[in-house]
Amino acid sequence: MTRHLRILGIRGLPAVHGGFETFAQQLALHLVGRGWGVTVYNQEQGDGPVSVSEWRGVRRVHIPVRRDDALGTVIFDWKAIGHCLREAREDRDHTLVLTLGYNTAAFNLRLRLAGIRQVMNMDGLEWKRQKWPRPVRVWFWLNERCGCWFADHLVADHPEIKRHLTTRVRADKITVASYGTELVAEADAARLAPFGLLPSGYALVIARPEPENSVLEIVQAFSARRRNRTLAVLGRFRPETNAYHRRIMNAASEEVAFLGAIYEQDIVAALRLFCRLYIHGHQVGGTNPSLVEALGAGSPVLAYDNPFNRWVAGEHAALFSGAAPCADRLDALLEDDVRLDAMRAASRARYAEAFQLDDIMGQHERLLLEHAPMPAPVPAAHG
Repeated sequence: MTRHLRILGIRGLPAVHGGFETFAQQLALHLVGRGWGVTVYNQEQGDGPVSVSEWRGVRRVHIPVRRDDALGTVIFDWKAIGHCLREAREDRDHTLVLTLGYNTAAFNLRLRLAGIRQVMNMDGLEWKRQKWPRPVRVWFWLNERCGCWFADHLVADHPEIKRHLTTRVRADKITVASYGTELVAEADAARLAPFGLLPSGYALVIARPEPENSVLEIVQAFSARRRNRTLAVLGRFRPETNAYHRRIMNAASEEVAFLGAIYEQDIVAALRLFCRLYIHGHQVGGTNPSLVEALGAGSPVLAYDNPFNRWVAGEHAALFSGAAPCADRLDALLEDDVRLDAMRAASRARYAEAFQLDDIMGQHERLLLEHAPMPAPVPAAHG
């Protein structure tokens, strides 16, 4: 029988919610093309029975949940594990579970007790994020421990994440496997026109507007003086209900353009390919898919200075920490065409070295094969 991978921890396919969904989509389609069976669980809002559909060869199990908030996601994870457990018990000899993220890893004890093999991608240090209140951070901290205990093997998306996890479990239980992306060698510059942008006439930020992503500091730095260029900021802002969002927008000069949340891949690819500078302010976490995608587009990178971003972006990226150092870097970089061209070439080289999609997918498949149950042999026919 065919090996079967069940993917938990995302909200479903096709990918519309973020980096983990994009990775899950890439991996699912790769494995289907290699002859695997793949099941993914989709969170649906509302009531009704569980249903099943197929999308590009991937089997999708649709689980309705009444709530559309964080608690709703927790409920969905519980129900998805229950459904996975019921089906996997009947197909234990061929099933491997991949859980993306440890936010509800305590629930995975159910799979452990049933003898279902499971690999868990531990994501970043979610319990360190400033946006969460203390009880939520405690929940994440406890679930990180549960993920380390209950999974058969752990995936760290960054060497620093592995180093952290070795304080929880032995090193040979952890494999470093990052994310990949397609090379963006060309795009339609006309996709910039609706936003009033011109090629090489803007710097770009793509991030959720949260304190640990340094969006306020970047906007303050860019707005410190007139730049004769635009800072294009992608992300969903709700200034009417979010005080941090209001602070960002109040700090912005007239040269800052808030473009909203954009999910059309051709538009995002064009924005990355034609930007003069990509600014990445993430302070917490491992390998960020958005930074990887910037490298795949050859964007010159100015990144927040931490071990995570330094490893991903490579030694030729520019670094900052705080609004004033960011402003200094912008002063030095935005008019330096020679250095920007060198940084663009360095981003391409770093992408080719570590983040090509086919290489990354092959790395993950080999890892999964190491931990997937061996299919039972088909009995020989006797004549």
